[in-house]
Amino acid sequence: MTALARLLAAGALAMGLSACGLQPMYAGGGSGTVARGMAAVEVPPIEGQSGWLMRNALTDRLDAGGSSTPRYKLVVRLDDQLEGLGVLSDGTVGRERRTLRARYQLVSLDTGQILLDATSGSDAGIDVVSSEYATIAAEQTALENLTKVVADKIVTQVALTLREQK
Repeated sequence: MTALARLLAAGALAMGLSACGLQPMYAGGGSGTVARGMAAVEVPPIEGQSGWLMRNALTDRLDAGGSSTPRYKLVVRLDDQLEGLGVLSDGTVGRERRTLRARYQLVSLDTGQILLDATSGSDAGIDVVSSEYATIAAEQTALENLTKVVADKIVTQVALTLREQK
């Protein structure tokens, strides 16, 4: 293939990609539509320890562009469950599953309209060991990790919704 043919092929490929309709989510950086919209999302307190962790994770991710006057409210309700799965021959539980589910709504403070109504969740397996302290620490770590995973999923959906609100 000659240099001219390669150049023409690269140009055709670049033109084809520009016509595909893909756009960067955070176009404009911190001053872009999505970043400004996310900084304008207020997260009211969420009940319980898992709620405290979730609110902190969400505010950390949403307010990355700096604080501004709230235009949206993100209402989150959590369902945090811990259940025993594996029962050993002596009748004790050998494995647990921690499940964190979130039902959330993004509400416009101007109109009261619900812009997003969705659920998200994740779960983690925990080995139950002979040390009660180690098991409690594993349960707590699982909750902290699940909170981060679910918060990331929520923020992604909020960003997609705000991108459509242009």
